Amino acid sequence: MATLSIHFDPAVLARLTSASGDDTIHVTLSLGGDSTAPAASVIPHGPLAGLMQAGLLKPDTVLTFHQRRANRSGRAVVTAEGQLIVDGHPSAFPSPSKAAEAVTGNVINGWTLWHTPDGSTLDQLRQKLDAE
Repeated sequence: MATLSIHFDPAVLARLTSASGDDTIHVTLSLGGDSTAPAASVIPHGPLAGLMQAGLLKPDTVLTFHQRRANRSGRAVVTAEGQLIVDGHPSAFPSPSKAAEAVTGNVINGWTLWHTPDGSTLDQLRQKLDAE
């Protein structure tokens, strides 16, 4: 029978123990290989790829939105592949609008809905990229 060993960096353990009930922790597991080998570089693809390649959006960035009238909010994390992992959903979404639709239940423009930590919308980042 195979044996499974999971080793966590101390920083990961510290993050897990300090997580609140609202936090989502993402863990990536891989099989075999040399554990000292550097991870393969991931190239983002999809609608967010341009923003990521330009350095305007980074993996692990937390995006949020709050709609006061509808009394709902959302939180998503950008993956290295350029997808969004939305709290409460098991699969990543390929676009900001699909991620927003998963939270709101409505067809909605995710480019104008999601905000970066500094308050910019993804659409504002896209406009900045187009202007460069």
